[in-house]
Amino acid sequence: MSLNDLPLAFILGGAVVGFIVGATGVGGGSLMTPLLTLAFGVPAQVAVGTDLLFAAVTKANGVRAHSRRGNVHWPITMWMIAGSVPASVATLAAMRNAHIDTRSFDLFVSHALGATLLLTATGLLLQRQIRAIGLRLVPERAGAGGPALLATAPLQVGLDTGGARPLPTMLLGAVIGGLVTLTSVGAGLIGVVALLFLYPSLETRRIVGADVAHAVPLTLIAGLGHAALGTVNWSMLVALLIGSVPAIGFGAAAAHRLPDRALRAALAAMLVLLGLRLLLK
Repeated sequence: MSLNDLPLAFILGGAVVGFIVGATGVGGGSLMTPLLTLAFGVPAQVAVGTDLLFAAVTKANGVRAHSRRGNVHWPITMWMIAGSVPASVATLAAMRNAHIDTRSFDLFVSHALGATLLLTATGLLLQRQIRAIGLRLVPERAGAGGPALLATAPLQVGLDTGGARPLPTMLLGAVIGGLVTLTSVGAGLIGVVALLFLYPSLETRRIVGADVAHAVPLTLIAGLGHAALGTVNWSMLVALLIGSVPAIGFGAAAAHRLPDRALRAALAAMLVLLGLRLLLK
């Protein structure tokens, strides 16, 4: 049976992932791509390419919501884009020019995805500790001003352009750009945790907003690049969107009724199992 013969299964799969994303805020790529590869047998490259365009559409809705509430720190977003988009284009060019047989490359993508899922699970469990380390290092970044400078201008600590730290933010964007283009994972939780380390004094809602806004052009460009490589299944993409878009709203509405700590622990455990399964593939 071909992938195009399974529209209902993809709609249901999209609904499950959408609900979890809405309830926990964890990026859909860390759930959708493993679901497609392990449950539906979709080749890893096709799963990644399709999920990238899926993410571009779903995250665009998130940007509108965050922007209306003033949650997007645009200088951080733009410096992230300045690093991630060129890295994505370079990764796509390398994928296009790599003379690797399809099976070997599919295995490479699966292993890269597995390692990224383990990194995502670590970030999910250690998010607060990583932010705490960032806070301890902030006085060092502030130089002579130290904590007093933090109290008056928490985002201007030895920084540049609207409170952003251009070089480390661009480097982070470049790493995420390569990861996302190869695996479709990284523009969600990994990006948020890394930004919490770089900007520990910034409200979490603004970090999440900046990360979501940065992810839209990145996933769109990476997804279109995959489409040019022929690794996007368009009918599967439509089915996933039909299931996920309304389910995200239901998940967000139910979030306050769910035990957040237990839910995140269960999600981290699931990501570890999926990551190990892909690494051992």
